[in-house]
Amino acid sequence: MYAMERQELIERLLLDDGRVSVIELARRFDVTTETVRRDLNELERVGALRRVHGGAVTRDRDSTAEPTLAERSHRRSEAKIAIAHRALEVVGDRFRGSLYFDAGTTTYAVASELADRLVVTSGQAEIVTHAMTLAHALAGGADAELTVIGGRVRTATAAAVGADTVRAIERLRPDIAFIGTNGISASFGLSTPDPDEAAVKTAIVRAARRVVVVADADKIGRELLVSFAPLDAIDVLVTDAAPDAELTAALSEAGVEVWIA
Repeated sequence: MYAMERQELIERLLLDDGRVSVIELARRFDVTTETVRRDLNELERVGALRRVHGGAVTRDRDSTAEPTLAERSHRRSEAKIAIAHRALEVVGDRFRGSLYFDAGTTTYAVASELADRLVVTSGQAEIVTHAMTLAHALAGGADAELTVIGGRVRTATAAAVGADTVRAIERLRPDIAFIGTNGISASFGLSTPDPDEAAVKTAIVRAARRVVVVADADKIGRELLVSFAPLDAIDVLVTDAAPDAELTAALSEAGVEVWIA
Protein backbone atom coordinates (compact mmCIF):
# COMPACT_ATOMS: atom_id res chain seq x y z
CA MET A 1 0.00 0.00 0.00
CA TYR A 2 1.34 3.42 -0.94
CA ALA A 3 1.79 6.16 1.67
CA MET A 4 -0.98 8.28 0.14
CA GLU A 5 -3.45 5.38 0.39
CA ARG A 6 -2.54 4.78 4.03
CA GLN A 7 -2.94 8.45 4.83
CA GLU A 8 -6.37 8.59 3.18
CA LEU A 9 -7.47 5.60 5.26
CA ILE A 10 -6.09 7.21 8.42
CA GLU A 11 -8.17 10.31 7.73
CA ARG A 12 -11.29 8.16 7.30
CA LEU A 13 -10.59 6.36 10.58
CA LEU A 14 -10.21 9.73 12.30
CA LEU A 15 -13.57 10.88 10.95
CA ASP A 16 -15.20 7.71 12.33
CA ASP A 17 -13.46 7.43 15.69
CA GLY A 18 -11.91 10.83 16.42
CA ARG A 19 -8.61 9.21 17.43
CA VAL A 20 -6.06 6.72 16.05
CA SER A 21 -3.26 4.76 17.70
CA VAL A 22 0.21 4.27 16.21
CA ILE A 23 0.37 0.64 17.32
CA GLU A 24 -3.10 -0.21 16.02
CA LEU A 25 -2.40 1.45 12.68
CA ALA A 26 0.90 -0.43 12.33
CA ARG A 27 -0.94 -3.71 12.86
CA ARG A 28 -3.76 -2.75 10.51
CA PHE A 29 -1.45 -1.79 7.65
CA ASP A 30 1.27 -4.35 8.46
CA VAL A 31 3.98 -1.69 8.56
CA THR A 32 6.42 -0.48 11.19
CA THR A 33 5.45 2.07 13.82
CA GLU A 34 8.09 4.39 12.31
CA THR A 35 6.21 4.30 9.00
CA VAL A 36 2.95 5.18 10.74
CA ARG A 37 4.60 8.05 12.59
CA ARG A 38 5.87 9.44 9.29
CA ASP A 39 2.32 9.25 7.91
CA LEU A 40 0.93 11.04 10.95
CA ASN A 41 3.63 13.70 10.80
CA GLU A 42 2.78 14.39 7.16
CA LEU A 43 -0.96 14.58 7.92
CA GLU A 44 -0.28 16.96 10.79
CA ARG A 45 1.88 19.11 8.52
CA VAL A 46 -1.06 19.62 6.13
CA GLY A 47 -3.46 20.29 9.00
CA ALA A 48 -5.46 17.05 8.81
CA LEU A 49 -4.91 15.99 12.43
CA ARG A 50 -3.08 16.74 15.66
CA ARG A 51 -0.43 14.42 17.08
CA VAL A 52 -0.85 13.25 20.67
CA HIS A 53 1.00 10.70 22.79
CA GLY A 54 0.66 7.32 21.12
CA GLY A 55 -1.29 8.49 18.08
CA ALA A 56 -3.35 11.37 16.76
CA VAL A 57 -6.73 13.09 17.13
CA THR A 58 -8.88 15.28 14.92
CA ARG A 59 -8.19 19.00 14.90
CA ASP A 60 -11.45 19.75 16.71
CA ARG A 61 -10.04 17.89 19.70
CA ASP A 62 -7.38 20.52 20.36
CA SER A 63 -7.11 21.36 24.05
CA THR A 64 -8.47 24.87 23.45
CA ALA A 65 -11.11 24.02 20.84
CA GLU A 66 -14.50 25.41 21.82
CA PRO A 67 -17.42 25.34 19.36
CA THR A 68 -19.97 28.13 19.54
CA LEU A 69 -23.28 27.70 21.31
CA ALA A 70 -25.07 27.49 17.98
CA GLU A 71 -22.74 24.73 16.77
CA ARG A 72 -23.05 22.74 19.98
CA SER A 73 -26.83 23.06 20.21
CA HIS A 74 -27.24 20.96 17.06
CA ARG A 75 -24.77 18.25 18.00
CA ARG A 76 -26.15 14.96 19.34
CA SER A 77 -29.42 16.63 20.34
CA GLU A 78 -31.28 13.32 20.71
CA ALA A 79 -28.56 11.99 23.00
CA LYS A 80 -28.73 15.13 25.14
CA ILE A 81 -32.49 14.79 25.56
CA ALA A 82 -32.08 11.15 26.60
CA ILE A 83 -29.37 12.16 29.06
CA ALA A 84 -31.63 14.90 30.46
CA HIS A 85 -34.47 12.46 31.15
CA ARG A 86 -32.10 10.03 32.88
CA ALA A 87 -30.34 12.73 34.88
CA LEU A 88 -33.59 14.13 36.26
CA GLU A 89 -34.23 10.82 38.00
CA VAL A 90 -31.97 12.26 40.68
CA VAL A 91 -34.79 14.70 41.47
CA GLY A 92 -36.98 12.24 43.36
CA ASP A 93 -40.68 12.31 44.15
CA ARG A 94 -41.83 15.35 46.14
CA PHE A 95 -38.36 16.86 45.93
CA ARG A 96 -37.91 19.92 48.12
CA GLY A 97 -34.51 21.49 47.80
CA SER A 98 -32.04 23.49 45.74
CA LEU A 99 -30.59 22.82 42.30
CA TYR A 100 -27.64 24.45 40.57
CA PHE A 101 -27.36 24.40 36.77
CA ASP A 102 -23.99 24.82 35.10
CA ALA A 103 -23.73 26.29 31.59
CA GLY A 104 -23.80 24.04 28.54
CA THR A 105 -26.10 22.54 25.94
CA THR A 106 -26.57 19.26 27.83
CA THR A 107 -27.38 21.06 31.09
CA TYR A 108 -29.75 23.20 29.02
CA ALA A 109 -31.54 20.02 27.98
CA VAL A 110 -31.86 19.02 31.64
CA ALA A 111 -33.16 22.49 32.59
CA SER A 112 -35.71 22.40 29.78
CA GLU A 113 -37.21 19.16 31.12
CA LEU A 114 -37.19 20.18 34.79
CA ALA A 115 -40.61 21.85 34.95
CA ASP A 116 -42.35 18.72 33.66
CA ARG A 117 -40.40 16.59 36.12
CA LEU A 118 -41.46 18.74 39.07
CA VAL A 119 -45.11 18.59 37.99
CA VAL A 120 -45.04 14.80 37.65
CA THR A 121 -43.28 14.28 40.99
CA SER A 122 -45.08 17.06 42.92
CA GLY A 123 -41.73 18.67 43.61
CA GLN A 124 -40.54 22.21 44.30
CA ALA A 125 -37.08 23.64 43.79
CA GLU A 126 -34.92 26.67 44.42
CA ILE A 127 -32.81 26.98 41.27
CA VAL A 128 -29.55 28.87 40.77
CA THR A 129 -27.56 29.35 37.57
CA HIS A 130 -24.96 31.66 36.07
CA ALA A 131 -25.93 30.68 32.50
CA MET A 132 -28.04 33.24 30.66
CA THR A 133 -29.58 30.76 28.20
CA LEU A 134 -30.55 28.43 31.02
CA ALA A 135 -32.04 31.28 33.01
CA HIS A 136 -34.40 31.96 30.12
CA ALA A 137 -35.43 28.29 29.98
CA LEU A 138 -35.95 28.09 33.75
CA ALA A 139 -37.75 31.38 34.33
CA GLY A 140 -41.46 31.32 35.08
CA GLY A 141 -41.78 27.76 36.33
CA ALA A 142 -44.71 27.47 38.72
CA ASP A 143 -42.90 25.04 41.02
CA ALA A 144 -39.50 26.72 41.05
CA GLU A 145 -37.85 29.93 42.20
CA LEU A 146 -34.90 31.13 40.13
CA THR A 147 -31.77 33.05 41.13
CA VAL A 148 -29.32 34.17 38.44
CA ILE A 149 -25.70 34.88 39.36
CA GLY A 150 -24.08 37.70 37.44
CA GLY A 151 -20.61 38.52 36.20
CA ARG A 152 -18.78 39.05 32.94
CA VAL A 153 -20.67 37.05 30.31
CA ARG A 154 -18.57 35.03 27.86
CA THR A 155 -19.80 35.08 24.29
CA ALA A 156 -18.82 31.45 23.67
CA THR A 157 -21.03 30.07 26.44
CA ALA A 158 -23.39 32.94 27.39
CA ALA A 159 -22.35 32.27 30.99
CA ALA A 160 -21.13 34.60 33.73
CA VAL A 161 -17.50 34.17 34.79
CA GLY A 162 -14.96 36.03 36.90
CA ALA A 163 -14.08 36.57 40.55
CA ASP A 164 -17.48 37.95 41.54
CA THR A 165 -19.24 34.94 40.01
CA VAL A 166 -16.94 32.52 41.83
CA ARG A 167 -17.40 34.31 45.17
CA ALA A 168 -21.18 34.22 44.81
CA ILE A 169 -21.12 30.48 44.15
CA GLU A 170 -18.80 29.86 47.09
CA ARG A 171 -21.51 31.23 49.41
CA LEU A 172 -23.98 28.58 48.25
CA ARG A 173 -24.63 24.97 49.25
CA PRO A 174 -27.03 23.52 46.64
CA ASP A 175 -28.41 20.03 47.20
CA ILE A 176 -27.73 18.94 43.62
CA ALA A 177 -25.59 20.48 40.87
CA PHE A 178 -25.88 19.51 37.22
CA ILE A 179 -22.45 20.04 35.66
CA GLY A 180 -21.43 20.11 32.01
CA THR A 181 -17.93 19.30 30.79
CA ASN A 182 -15.97 19.44 27.54
CA GLY A 183 -13.95 16.37 28.44
CA ILE A 184 -13.69 13.55 30.96
CA SER A 185 -10.78 11.14 31.19
CA ALA A 186 -9.27 8.67 33.62
CA SER A 187 -6.06 10.62 34.20
CA PHE A 188 -7.18 14.25 33.83
CA GLY A 189 -10.67 14.18 35.29
CA LEU A 190 -13.12 16.83 34.07
CA SER A 191 -11.76 19.55 31.81
CA THR A 192 -12.71 22.60 29.77
CA PRO A 193 -10.76 24.89 27.41
CA ASP A 194 -11.21 28.20 29.26
CA PRO A 195 -9.59 29.00 32.66
CA ASP A 196 -12.40 31.35 33.72
CA GLU A 197 -15.05 28.73 32.95
CA ALA A 198 -12.95 26.18 34.83
CA ALA A 199 -12.82 28.38 37.94
CA VAL A 200 -16.62 28.69 37.97
CA LYS A 201 -17.09 24.94 37.48
CA THR A 202 -14.64 24.18 40.28
CA ALA A 203 -16.59 26.45 42.61
CA ILE A 204 -19.87 24.70 41.73
CA VAL A 205 -18.40 21.24 42.30
CA ARG A 206 -16.98 22.25 45.67
CA ALA A 207 -20.22 23.92 46.77
CA ALA A 208 -22.74 21.20 45.89
CA ARG A 209 -23.80 18.37 48.18
CA ARG A 210 -24.25 16.06 45.19
CA VAL A 211 -22.62 16.54 41.79
CA VAL A 212 -24.25 15.09 38.65
CA VAL A 213 -22.16 15.37 35.48
CA VAL A 214 -24.07 15.22 32.20
CA ALA A 215 -21.89 14.47 29.18
CA ASP A 216 -22.58 12.82 25.83
CA ALA A 217 -20.23 10.18 24.45
CA ASP A 218 -18.23 12.74 22.43
CA LYS A 219 -16.80 14.05 25.71
CA ILE A 220 -15.54 10.66 26.88
CA GLY A 221 -11.76 10.32 26.79
CA ARG A 222 -11.18 13.97 25.87
CA GLU A 223 -8.72 16.21 27.73
CA LEU A 224 -9.04 19.97 27.34
CA LEU A 225 -6.64 22.65 28.54
CA VAL A 226 -7.84 23.08 32.15
CA SER A 227 -8.87 20.37 34.60
CA PHE A 228 -11.58 21.67 36.94
CA ALA A 229 -12.38 18.58 39.04
CA PRO A 230 -10.99 15.10 39.72
CA LEU A 231 -13.24 12.09 39.23
CA ASP A 232 -13.65 11.53 42.97
CA ALA A 233 -15.27 14.98 43.29
CA ILE A 234 -18.37 13.85 41.38
CA ASP A 235 -21.17 11.51 42.41
CA VAL A 236 -22.95 10.56 39.19
CA LEU A 237 -21.99 10.57 35.51
CA VAL A 238 -24.92 10.46 33.09
CA THR A 239 -23.96 9.67 29.51
CA ASP A 240 -25.37 7.92 26.46
CA ALA A 241 -22.71 5.23 25.96
CA ALA A 242 -20.60 3.12 28.27
CA PRO A 243 -17.11 4.62 28.84
CA ASP A 244 -14.05 2.67 27.74
CA ALA A 245 -12.45 0.15 30.08
CA GLU A 246 -9.83 2.55 31.44
CA LEU A 247 -12.33 5.26 32.33
CA THR A 248 -14.84 2.74 33.66
CA ALA A 249 -12.22 1.39 36.07
CA ALA A 250 -11.20 4.89 37.15
CA LEU A 251 -14.81 5.92 37.76
CA SER A 252 -15.44 2.78 39.79
CA GLU A 253 -12.34 3.38 41.89
CA ALA A 254 -13.46 6.99 42.48
CA GLY A 255 -16.89 5.80 43.63
CA VAL A 256 -18.78 7.44 40.75
CA GLU A 257 -22.14 6.01 39.67
CA VAL A 258 -22.44 5.73 35.88
CA TRP A 259 -25.96 6.04 34.46
CA ILE A 260 -26.42 5.19 30.79
CA ALA A 261 -29.30 7.01 29.09
